[in-house]
Formats: sequence, structure tokens, C-alpha cells
Amino acid sequence: MRRNAVEVRSVMTSDVLSVTPDTPIKDVAVLLSERGISGVPVCDANGAVVGVLSEADLLVKQGGPRHVSGGLFAWLVDTASAPDIAKLRAHTAGEAMTSPAVTVEAETPVAEAARMMVDRGMNRLPVVEDGALVGIVTRADLIRLFTRSDEDIAREIRENVAGRMLWIDANRLEVEVERGEVVLRGQVDTELEAELLEKRIPLVPGVVGIRSELSWPVDRKGHPVGGEARA
Repeated sequence: MRRNAVEVRSVMTSDVLSVTPDTPIKDVAVLLSERGISGVPVCDANGAVVGVLSEADLLVKQGGPRHVSGGLFAWLVDTASAPDIAKLRAHTAGEAMTSPAVTVEAETPVAEAARMMVDRGMNRLPVVEDGALVGIVTRADLIRLFTRSDEDIAREIRENVAGRMLWIDANRLEVEVERGEVVLRGQVDTELEAELLEKRIPLVPGVVGIRSELSWPVDRKGHPVGGEARA
């Protein structure tokens, strides 16, 4: 099922910048400033992502560690401040980066990548394939999916969601999309099929909402319902 969804590889930036753990912090700062980006993956000699260095990491170096309350010597026992102290003393990307890096596979559905970003409060995810960096995907990349045409969304619903994922005859469905709002009409075989469509369609990139007007001849238990429609 996953291979039929829109994958991260289709929206990621392939020409991605990276630095090595030995890259001096000042060089990274210049790179971020000149390219207008807010973070960069840190890769080892084999291309594996070992961390991410962001503006937030560099700001620790500029502004000092976070304030720790609890008295003059609280920092001695506050282990949560240790990463900030290490960043404060950092001279290279490897010393200042956030590690381990949170990455995403190129074949990951964009909906899953979006959930990762929201749940973890992240703005970007390095994209890997066979363990090596192949791109980067940002929140802006995912937001651009909402600019998909209504025709493209309707086609994915009919061909991928109904046809390939759920094995439902798309010819029995009428899929109307306007500004990302989906109206679903037609008849399916069972109430369960209708429920599966209603659960899967909102996960299609670009879908804003869905209204189902489907009907079915039998309920989940196989009992006739006389073509009762769901509003």
C-alpha cells in the first residue's frame, strides 16, 4: 500500500548541501547565511547522516546555554544543560550538531514525514536511501503539495486509493474535487468499503476535507440496508 502514496522522494530537494563533522563552525555559519537556509546535515566519509547543525545550535554558541534556575550551583547537577554546555565550547560542526539525526527514507509517504515534523517540532528532515544522504525535505516542500490541481487529487483517489489500495471499482465512484474539498458519490459493495475510503482519502496530499455521499447495499454484518446513503 505504501508504494502507491506520494513519497518523500517526489517532493524533496536532491541537490542538498552537507558538511562534515570537522567543518569549522564559522564556515557553516557562512554557508547558512549565503544560501539562506536554516540548517544543514552533517555527514561522515561514507555519506551517512550523523547529525544536523541548525541555526538554533549556532545560537547557543552566540548567546550561551539556556538559563537554569535553582541556585548558583544548579548547573552542576542539571544534566539537561550538558548538551548546551558542549555546544558552547564547540569549534566544529561535529561538536555543535544535534545528534543522533532524525532522518526519513526516500520511499516514506509524505503524510508520515509531515507527522514526524509536527510531532518532533522539526522544520526539515534529511532524506536517506541505503543509509546515505540523498536529499532533504522541509515543511515548505510539504506545504506545496496543497497547490496540487484538483484533477491530480481526483486521479490519485480513483487510481491509487480506490483502485490499487482498496481494490474498489473506481468506475462506480464519482469523485468531485474543488479547492481540495472532496465530494464522494456512488455505490460500493459494503459499509466497510465506504469507511475505508473515508479514512484513506484525507491522507492524500492536497486534500483539505471530504464529504461522503456513498451508498451500499449491505452493512458491516452483511445485512441488507436498502441502498441507505451516508451523508
